[in-house]
Amino acid sequence: MSSTPVQAGPGPEPGTTLTNFLIAHRLAEPAAPARWTPLAGGVSSDLWRVDLPGRSLCVKRALARLKVAADWQAPVSRNAYEWAWMRFASRHRPDSVPGLLAHDPEAGLFAMDYLPPERYPMWKGQLLDGEVRVATAAAVGELLGSLHAASAGDAALAAEFATDDNFHALRIEPYLSATAAAHPDLRDILQGLADRTAATHLALVHGDVSPKNILVGPSGPVLLDAECAWYGDPAFDLAFCVNHLLLKSLVMPGRRAELLRSARVLADEYVRCVDWEPRSALEERAATLLPALLLARVDGKSPVEYLTDDRHRQLVRTAAAALLRAPAAAVADVVDAWETSLAAPAGPTSARLPD
Repeated sequence: MSSTPVQAGPGPEPGTTLTNFLIAHRLAEPAAPARWTPLAGGVSSDLWRVDLPGRSLCVKRALARLKVAADWQAPVSRNAYEWAWMRFASRHRPDSVPGLLAHDPEAGLFAMDYLPPERYPMWKGQLLDGEVRVATAAAVGELLGSLHAASAGDAALAAEFATDDNFHALRIEPYLSATAAAHPDLRDILQGLADRTAATHLALVHGDVSPKNILVGPSGPVLLDAECAWYGDPAFDLAFCVNHLLLKSLVMPGRRAELLRSARVLADEYVRCVDWEPRSALEERAATLLPALLLARVDGKSPVEYLTDDRHRQLVRTAAAALLRAPAAAVADVVDAWETSLAAPAGPTSARLPD
């Protein structure tokens, strides 16, 4: 939740809508002064810090068209599912999400506690600053696994989060199907992974477990941005998070060993929580999804911003294609193969990456 410099409010019409939301839910008095500060973050929503007399909070509003170069649209109803996912998480692990304040499903808005960055630094920022703590990765793996375990086999949650259309628009199509279209030689493999993922319904999936959506709080990790929430394949969350650690290990050679160890430990701690299916079955799905997600962050609709060197992008393509054609059985095997690829003749080293 790092903030940009303070700007003017969000404009007359959006400002009125947002202010009325706060007043209607008794979060602000009608005449109370309010300072709105846009917060930096993802591409799918607008997020503000709102400073009111005696308190600060966050307001989040889903966007119909995501802020990426490709034409990527998604239903704003995902805001309601994000709110519902955070309510689920707060029941099982209260410290794992911000405090929830108010929700307007028709407007696609909700309000939550503001968590100051000096107490809740973003994990991505820590990693890109070279502060790689394996214990943080372990805590993320344990938290994610415990939330999946708490939701597995829950018919009521499965009905509440039957959000297949949302998940297809936000994850299956832009990550797997779009990448398949960019790689005709891998199309059948990638589309097969897309179809398998879409057909698997075992636990409540967050859908965007990445370091930019994880704060390192005094009581453990805090998860944000559950817009992709879906009762589906929990292996997706594991692969999605490990993928970010692998990509950072490519462009941060000075912290490569710690990042790869973090990837292994995160997966190990996660797998310890798996009690809803054979652990080997989940690991196999995560291990086969992982190279697809590596490739998607180069050639899908949401390329990662710090892979700016053509040699880095080509290394990802080569390593991912090899793993897609010869699938690994476990996440640790993918990390081993990735480490072997990185040991090949190196590309340029990099300074601190852009946040």
